[in-house]
Amino acid sequence: MSQAVAVSRPARSSVAFGVLGSISLCHMLNDTMQSLLLAIYPLLKQGFALNFAQIGLITLTYQTTASLLQPVIGWLTDRRPQPYALPFAMVCSLGGLLVLSAAGTYPLLLAGAALLGTGSSIFHPESSRIARTASAGRLGLGQSLFQVGGNFGTALGPLLAAFIVLPNGRGSLSWFAAAALCGAGILTGVARWYSPHARARAAARRPAGPGGISRRRAGWALAILIVLIFSKYFYLASINSYYLFYLIHHFHLRMEEAQLYLFVFLAAAAAGVVIGGPVGDRFGRKYVIWGSIVGVLPFTLALPYAGLAWTVALTVAIGLILSSAFSAIVVYATELMPARVGLMSGLFFGLAFGVAGVGAAALGALADLTSIDTVYRVCAFLPALGLLAVFLPNLDRRQSAA
Repeated sequence: MSQAVAVSRPARSSVAFGVLGSISLCHMLNDTMQSLLLAIYPLLKQGFALNFAQIGLITLTYQTTASLLQPVIGWLTDRRPQPYALPFAMVCSLGGLLVLSAAGTYPLLLAGAALLGTGSSIFHPESSRIARTASAGRLGLGQSLFQVGGNFGTALGPLLAAFIVLPNGRGSLSWFAAAALCGAGILTGVARWYSPHARARAAARRPAGPGGISRRRAGWALAILIVLIFSKYFYLASINSYYLFYLIHHFHLRMEEAQLYLFVFLAAAAAGVVIGGPVGDRFGRKYVIWGSIVGVLPFTLALPYAGLAWTVALTVAIGLILSSAFSAIVVYATELMPARVGLMSGLFFGLAFGVAGVGAAALGALADLTSIDTVYRVCAFLPALGLLAVFLPNLDRRQSAA
């Protein structure tokens, strides 16, 4: 036992913060490009005379390409790592933005959304693995630092849309090509750092699962995590895709004002990601998962009946608490299946995109049939599914005992 402690302490002191910062920055650039699509929905709705169902189909196209490809790419890179695929992912996202900036028909909008989704599907599994490697055993910290870049990029989308895209038109999306090319250059350097680690990992034999957890119990734990991802991202689809329309319809705000309130929510979500990983490292990921999803239930139930000031306050609390779960879920899943880091990362990132896409399409149809207010009344009960987290095995305790 003393030998194991002596080995683990140096590993904790060798966190590659430079690599984590670079991969987080590129995650920010990638997700900024992704979030611009969601942020310009009012512009697309007006310019192409779209209904809510068509808006939902754009989201579904984007999220489906990201969702279906990510587990496949994760499985392939478990067998043969491809770190130099990361710059290519950034180029795919760049291509999606260029198509969206020049699209003259609805099918071209769908094609641009698909390219954006493809870029994300390539980027997330391998970059998540790099974050794990650079964390030197502090898995929650590494995953949180990686994810906070993405959440901050998502939060930037509405601001960039409000101050750049909306005043200058959809064609100004092409102005972000420089940021994408910069990200591709940074990712080339990260891939160069990771290549020897990837060869060493491929040569090593990894354990099949955590000590004391049977395959059957690990399978049940994964099933519970999938239900929790459904609860979290179906609810978030109501915010990401329709919060702008809710604010405009319910409180008669201007589009620019609504974009700022969406930024406030997304910034709170980014802050929650930073908190979730280190807290999970210290107190256990199971408790972070449980508390973050169930903990938002009082706020989601109150949201449909609140005035504007309370709506902003409630969405800040929802974003802060709910977003802390995802880094803990990803790390928990990779601890269940440590030989399948790419597959697990790709699966849960893909599920997050896929559930959000299906949720956006379904909620768009519901909004067309009823009203945008009904969407928030129905979705308010989804966090109650977080109670299932109580049945997750406590991996931290088992691994400490081992």
